[in-house]
Amino acid sequence: MLPNKIDSLAKKLGQQLKQKQWTISCAESCTGGGVAFAITSVAGSSDWFKQSFVTYSNEAKQVLLGVRQEVLMSSGAVSDHTVEQMASGCALKSAAEVGVSISGIAGPDGGSDDKPVGLVWFGFFVKGKVTTKKQIFNGDRHQVRGLAIEYALQQCSELITEHE
Repeated sequence: MLPNKIDSLAKKLGQQLKQKQWTISCAESCTGGGVAFAITSVAGSSDWFKQSFVTYSNEAKQVLLGVRQEVLMSSGAVSDHTVEQMASGCALKSAAEVGVSISGIAGPDGGSDDKPVGLVWFGFFVKGKVTTKKQIFNGDRHQVRGLAIEYALQQCSELITEHE
């Protein structure tokens, strides 16, 4: 069962996509498929959901989404350049109008001074235009992941509205 806010955001996003006759695909790392789960929890989501890539490893990001090794080596998996390529890769490989990507450090370990626990980068591909956004969420691993899923759904909805 999903938290009410995530459920309502997924329903709203689905209504927008259905109205435009668009589809969405996801490329997720730290959320482990949580955005796809939220979207597909909505009845009728097969009308607007194409597919999901859970690319937790750098190798999966490269092989499945076309993220360049140079980007991973120079910027790291948790970066604007990586989520930009993830979002583009998932949208283009699935022929979706919208692609969302997420890569972050949910914790409790893995953070650094430059990239603290709670740092999450998002990529949004909407009809050929890619936008990246960065957030730092407070909380434990479960909370960071939940907040990232919520943020991704909210931003997708807002970017689709802006595209109108």
